[in-house]
Amino acid sequence: MDKFMDRAVTLAKKNVRSGGTPFGAVLVKNGEIISEGVNELHHTYDSSGHAEMLAIRKAQTALKTLDLSDYIMYASGEPCPMCLSVMYLSGIKKGYYCASIEETAEIGLGVSKVIYEDLKKDKSERKLLMKQIPLAVGQENPMDIWVDRKTKE
Repeated sequence: MDKFMDRAVTLAKKNVRSGGTPFGAVLVKNGEIISEGVNELHHTYDSSGHAEMLAIRKAQTALKTLDLSDYIMYASGEPCPMCLSVMYLSGIKKGYYCASIEETAEIGLGVSKVIYEDLKKDKSERKLLMKQIPLAVGQENPMDIWVDRKTKE
């Protein structure tokens, strides 16, 4: 097994033994571990406290950058839609995982599979109903403010 994946799996095993779920992640650049994370939901009561998310947060905070395009993510389990989205947003172009979404669903950790399936549906058919509320007439648009700021830079 790859040494970085082995580390992610080791973190996941340790997390299970401390009452958590079997998820660990390692963020690597140029063959060096930059940051690590484990699912901390059981400690923090924070739904966003996933292994990949925390590894990314730690790296971005320490390095003071949003750009992780030269980094590789190693995760003990296939990233959930939230973690995958943050990987996209941070510029990560490559990742590896051990257990698939299907495998984690088989042991009762199937919310990621459900979300992935739900995202394939039309917005009106999803389990989470989201409706747009347009700005009021005359209300200042934050998008316009952002565009103005960007054109002045």
